[in-house]
Amino acid sequence: MRLFHSFRSRRAVHAAAVALLGVATIAAWMLFGGHGSSSYAAGSPVASTDGSFDGPKAFEHLEQLCAIGPRPSGSPGMAKQQQLLITHFRKLGAQIAYQKFRVRHPVDGSWVPMTNILVRWRPQSPTRVLLCAHYDTLPFPMEDRENPRGVFVGANDNASGVAVLMELGRHLASQKSGVGVDFVFLDGEEFRFRDGDRFFLGSEYFARAYLKNKPQPPYRWGVLLDMVGDKDLQLYQERNSLWWPDTRPLVADLWAIAARLGVDAFIAKPKHEVDDDHVVLHNIGKIPCIDVIDFDYPEWHTQRDVPSQCSAESLGKVGRVILEWLKTVQ
Repeated sequence: MRLFHSFRSRRAVHAAAVALLGVATIAAWMLFGGHGSSSYAAGSPVASTDGSFDGPKAFEHLEQLCAIGPRPSGSPGMAKQQQLLITHFRKLGAQIAYQKFRVRHPVDGSWVPMTNILVRWRPQSPTRVLLCAHYDTLPFPMEDRENPRGVFVGANDNASGVAVLMELGRHLASQKSGVGVDFVFLDGEEFRFRDGDRFFLGSEYFARAYLKNKPQPPYRWGVLLDMVGDKDLQLYQERNSLWWPDTRPLVADLWAIAARLGVDAFIAKPKHEVDDDHVVLHNIGKIPCIDVIDFDYPEWHTQRDVPSQCSAESLGKVGRVILEWLKTVQ
């Protein structure tokens, strides 16, 4: 993700991204109504034994992800992470699908395989929402002043969002709500090695497949979780999410729920304008998707983005608000 400081720059960069439409990508199959096997798999459901969101358990997931090491697209670490997620959600009884594509490496031109993972709960529900997080890590800590080619494990960016969804799955396995929920773990959000390399490869691929073969019912709402584990969590309202008329009500609802629950990390005023996966999902896929993000994180894209910079309490705050919000979706 990246910050923008003006409406003009946001629109110009987004137009350039759209013009690059899926260059050097091919589909293994179409996730939404396309040809070929859907590659769904489901396990036996494991019921939640407690109604509360478990922040410490989510933090365990974050540590487990970071213990793998760097997880950039197409790497052995990414393959280990994919297997971890598939095993986790199969045990919870979710339906799992894979959206495979490939891109050219921005440095050497080789083909790099990528996979968006879709985890579905109550797929027959007439009301559906999308919860998403990118699960690739930046290949190197590009903003690190001491060693920009060092090791980057991406604890907050974005093992935090992935970990919240992993713990949310425990609740959705047994939740009685009628709303259908899809998690999508997006690959290639920042498969970047230098300034000028493209962002948002997985979300663009997902959005174009969704738009081409839009399912019925379409997603009522979408929420992107990115950098939500900071120990000093301050979740201001992201400006794109407030600017779009179709997502403004969702921002109001989510922050109102946080206020009702006494979760003061959700600060009901705008601050940063962030170009993130939600912009692609909204502008290309026409999915009313917002970004829940704390961009005031000094360790961003440095070697210091490690689990000790995150907290179970922060993950618990986000998970609690999202879980309560899901109970209200109609």
